[in-house]
Amino acid sequence: MGKRFWICSIVVSVAAMVLGLIVHGLVLRADYIALADLYRSRVESSARAPWVLTAYALIGFAMTWLYHRLHEGDQVRLRSGLEFGLAIGLVSFVPWHILVYVGQPLPLSLMLRQSLLDLVAAGLLGMLLAWLRPRRRVLTAPDG
Repeated sequence: MGKRFWICSIVVSVAAMVLGLIVHGLVLRADYIALADLYRSRVESSARAPWVLTAYALIGFAMTWLYHRLHEGDQVRLRSGLEFGLAIGLVSFVPWHILVYVGQPLPLSLMLRQSLLDLVAAGLLGMLLAWLRPRRRVLTAPDG
């Protein structure tokens, strides 16, 4: 795991954080505000902000590591990246939202939207990884 791997990990972490902000901070914001009594206060949440950064760093590192291990080619294959991202979403984000739904009194419609939007985000992250090609040795623009 060289410099390229770590650069890809950082880029995917930042992209995951931006997608998380779009999905949970903008698109689903009104839903969360309506259910504010089920969540931590703004002050409590802000005090735990480093955990958010840790979570997104882990998402970026883990996705890059798995993609690096599973995709040996040096070609951009956005479809395989999309499939990879969807698989990641189906073994992580979607089950997590279902489990939270079971344990918290959240509306079914919110859980379904969270799952769908995070699955789309995971697919986009997989496509980003396919485009970045973490195994590529040279930092040049892809052919094509």
